[in-house]
Amino acid sequence: MSEKDSDKESCSALELLDFKNAVKEFQKLVEKLVTQKTKEKLGLYIKDDDEIDYEKFYAATQALFGAEVKNYNVKAFFWKIINNPDVRIEWCEIFGCFLGESDGMSSQLKEENMVFLLSKKKQITHTGNILHLRDDAIKGIVKVPNLDFIVTSSQKGVLTVFNKPQTSLIKLYDTAWITGCDFLSQLKCVVAVTERTVIIWNYKSQNICFVIKPMENCLLCVCTVTMPKQVAKDTILMGDDKGYVYLLTVTSDHLALKKCKSKKASQLQVLDSKTFHIVKRKLHDDWVMKVKYITDLNCFGSCSSDSICSFVLDDIKRLEDNLPVKEFSVPKGVNAFTYCRKAKLIVTGGLKYGISLICIFCLRGWCPGVTLMLRISET
Repeated sequence: MSEKDSDKESCSALELLDFKNAVKEFQKLVEKLVTQKTKEKLGLYIKDDDEIDYEKFYAATQALFGAEVKNYNVKAFFWKIINNPDVRIEWCEIFGCFLGESDGMSSQLKEENMVFLLSKKKQITHTGNILHLRDDAIKGIVKVPNLDFIVTSSQKGVLTVFNKPQTSLIKLYDTAWITGCDFLSQLKCVVAVTERTVIIWNYKSQNICFVIKPMENCLLCVCTVTMPKQVAKDTILMGDDKGYVYLLTVTSDHLALKKCKSKKASQLQVLDSKTFHIVKRKLHDDWVMKVKYITDLNCFGSCSSDSICSFVLDDIKRLEDNLPVKEFSVPKGVNAFTYCRKAKLIVTGGLKYGISLICIFCLRGWCPGVTLMLRISET
């Protein structure tokens, strides 16, 4: 064996040793994150300077493995742990590699959770402008009844309006993931949120898109507040990863829609968030999983994985003052909710109690002494 070949083998052995050490350190980092999130779900975690958020996790992963790890793979890995700290994970997933099946999902997992994981397995395609996004996922879908179309947003930045005459689509080249979408009924635009921005898309003129930034925290959900008296402006509800619920007012003057409609060139306008009227209030001690304005009740609702303040239902004015809000708690929090108009009930879903039914009369204080009507299942 030549001296040159010997040197190559020595270098390869050192690189392998360094990589093995990096994997060990990464596994320790993951164990610490899993422990933190498990304690958070149980309400036992006390926040300190060592708390691991996504920025710290990504920085530590890059320090261990360098530029070989991509932001979207690390982000998917991080969210997988956040959503279920008990899920089985492999270190190779941060490189986009999966053990077993090529899609990184076992057949058993598919069978047991097919309904919930179906959207993750669908490619986003468009027949007019052929666009295939690998490993993309639908993060928001909204039906607009009065206009008879559907709005969708994908994780990697595709906003689509499906209607009968034609389908409008735009690809946003942004490094941040889209976390939700809705439709602005007065401005006739699509709104979507990413981790640090609010996006408003004038779908009738596909080239016109507005980006409101920077936002203070990571935005996780969005919905429109329907107020019939409003003209040429819309109010938007948003929730973030620090437990805050936001109220953002957008007018046609902010977007200068009339001026932009006459321009044929591609428009991507960045708007300073400081020029908007934004109200926020901390209602939860964990992620805000969903916000919704319930027109029938003239109230907004927000839910969180927080075990103490899991669900809030109150007048939207409570976001602008410090008066107490109507809330209730569920172990391990509430991940989703909806309102049934006929039954006058709110249905919630969470990790501890599969489905809960809440009487809105009780929650709003009209039936003192009773808050929870029925918990259907416990897991």
